Amino acid sequence: MNASDDSRWRRPRSYHHGNLKEALLEAARKLIEEHGAFGFSLTEAARLAGVSPAAPYRHFRDRDALLAEVARNGFERFAARLDRAWNNGVPTPLSAFDALGKAYLAFAREEPASYAVMFETGFAGEGTPLPAAERAFDVLQKAALALCRALPETERPPVRLMSLHIWAVSHGVATLFAQAELQARKVPMSPEEILESAMLIYLRGLGILPGAKP
Repeated sequence: MNASDDSRWRRPRSYHHGNLKEALLEAARKLIEEHGAFGFSLTEAARLAGVSPAAPYRHFRDRDALLAEVARNGFERFAARLDRAWNNGVPTPLSAFDALGKAYLAFAREEPASYAVMFETGFAGEGTPLPAAERAFDVLQKAALALCRALPETERPPVRLMSLHIWAVSHGVATLFAQAELQARKVPMSPEEILESAMLIYLRGLGILPGAKP
């Protein structure tokens, strides 16, 4: 057998992927943006990643396992981004809180596929919260706690409840602006402006901002 004959027995070059898992995650995110979280197969993800149909099974038992990893991976980056934006409340809790809100919306806008799987598919831990999701929520709790220090102890709202309010409003704004129909209506305010105004009203209502109470 000569060298040319031997080459026929080698696996295709595409099968030897430098980082198969990351390539499949990237392929999945692209397919999710085009077809939705449940609009593609593991075989299609393999094809887009440039590997054989059998290759994904080295890391994922099925498409749902791949989607669960997209969610976990997304929350890892999401938590890190929120933490950087909060920056331990520097230079001030209010300015850091504003940066935190902008970071939240930026992630949803820049990584729509990950964001959709994280919050809309039920793959964020299958009943058990993902550690990264907990870390992301913990950043919101740190921000809420820092903001509440401006109030007398007897007037401070429950930190966890306040954090849930902040998350709900942020998620609502991010989700609304992800809809093409809303964008087509040319809403006169940006998502950042809407979130900022909503949080100003909320914080004034709690008495955290000056002039909030008579």
